[in-house]
Amino acid sequence: MSVLAIDAGTTGVTAVVVTPEGTIAAKGYQEFAQHFPHPGWVEHSPEEIWQATLEATRAALKEHDADDLRAVGITNQRETVLLWDRETLGSPRRAIVWQDRRTADICTRLRDEGHEDRIRELTGLRIDPYFSGTKLVWLAENEPNTWALVGEGRYAVGTVDSYLIARMTRGTWHVTDVSNASRTLLFDLERGEWSDELRDLFGVPRDALPEVVPSWGEIATTDPRTFLGLELPIAGIAGDQQSALFGQTCFEVGGSKCTYGTGSFILTNTGSEVVRSDAGLLSTAAWKSPDGELTYALEGAIFVTGAAVQWLRDGLHIVGSAAETEAVAATVADSGGVVFVPALTGLGAPDWDPHARGLIVGITRGTTRAHLVRATLEAIAHEVRDVVDTLPSRTALTTLTVDGGASANDLLCQVQADLLGVQVERPRIVETTALGAAFLAGLGTGVWSSTDDLRESWQLDRRFDPAGDREAADARHATWRDAVERAKGWDR
Repeated sequence: MSVLAIDAGTTGVTAVVVTPEGTIAAKGYQEFAQHFPHPGWVEHSPEEIWQATLEATRAALKEHDADDLRAVGITNQRETVLLWDRETLGSPRRAIVWQDRRTADICTRLRDEGHEDRIRELTGLRIDPYFSGTKLVWLAENEPNTWALVGEGRYAVGTVDSYLIARMTRGTWHVTDVSNASRTLLFDLERGEWSDELRDLFGVPRDALPEVVPSWGEIATTDPRTFLGLELPIAGIAGDQQSALFGQTCFEVGGSKCTYGTGSFILTNTGSEVVRSDAGLLSTAAWKSPDGELTYALEGAIFVTGAAVQWLRDGLHIVGSAAETEAVAATVADSGGVVFVPALTGLGAPDWDPHARGLIVGITRGTTRAHLVRATLEAIAHEVRDVVDTLPSRTALTTLTVDGGASANDLLCQVQADLLGVQVERPRIVETTALGAAFLAGLGTGVWSSTDDLRESWQLDRRFDPAGDREAADARHATWRDAVERAKGWDR
């Protein structure tokens, strides 16, 4: 029996069917629109996310018999906030996306009021527009009529996983898991539950929030009248980065991965201990077992990496596809002195500056599109090194396991190994976000009996060994850091 995994990402939804051997038997994908109503604002239509989910699933089922499916797993873009009517399941407004920067002033106000230390203590997070809580404050202050219906119980509040489960079950379940809940600024990380103190601070009614359930087990059941005739247990839930950590089988303390997606995210398993960072990393929940055991992670969240490549394609039109970047960048030996800081929606870890903006420096008469494309790939690798350089010594990296769409780029992987000075390993299946959701759901329904079974399914595609002079790599990174400092605080 196979497992259907739904990966509801930032730019589209992927549906895959994963076999008991851990291979992908079928796949469907559907993009949805990005809405930018004001500079720094990013929104999605919930209905478009749902329709993309249906279309991606239909495409996968054209390649695989639905009768073979045992369960559904869901993974999703985190921190994005949605509201929906509990009865009609329609949404009164577009979702506010994790990349959205509109709440920068609210974050400043919360810091000025002295809340940052307490919020960090309880949640493991920072006060930043990235997280869900300040988005809800913005809604309450700027759309009071809509927010009043949240208080009256008509509208539910949730992240993308909660919304999709509501749609799949015709509103029967309103649930989330710890990995998504821990990204809201409303969740007590060590206690593993919603915090009354934080709910009061952000003004969010308890009844509007979903129930927090284990990351695997038979959690809910899809309604065939709504979800393409499928009646299956929803048996796995995880935010996309924790799902990728699970899909990379990083089950032991110290296991680390980097996912190159719209942004890039480095996660390290810290086991049952909440490890705190003073260097810009986040403490977060990784997953929760059905017996209640919580596993934690340390995370470096980089907002724009793959999105920078998308900007080259859609904004500047200097490449026709993301896959083209490797060939174009390889036509030059280096970036020709060009440095691109892709702070298109501010800076995440380790700098955390919502007012930073994108910067390209070092342009000369000899600069070509190939130099800019190469500078973009190098920027991704530099951003990852910024995070790795801040890891505590006890979680110091010896190997980086990579996944996500851009990990198929051999040049990027080699540049990454060169900059870090450690091996970079790429698995045969780089869609480990979806694979993690399938693993969770299969573990919850007996398709796999243990994490040992899952570990046996991981297979290496290629290993990239660091090359070149370490001093030269360090010098290039120092130049990068100079450019980052110049990009900070631009939009104040």
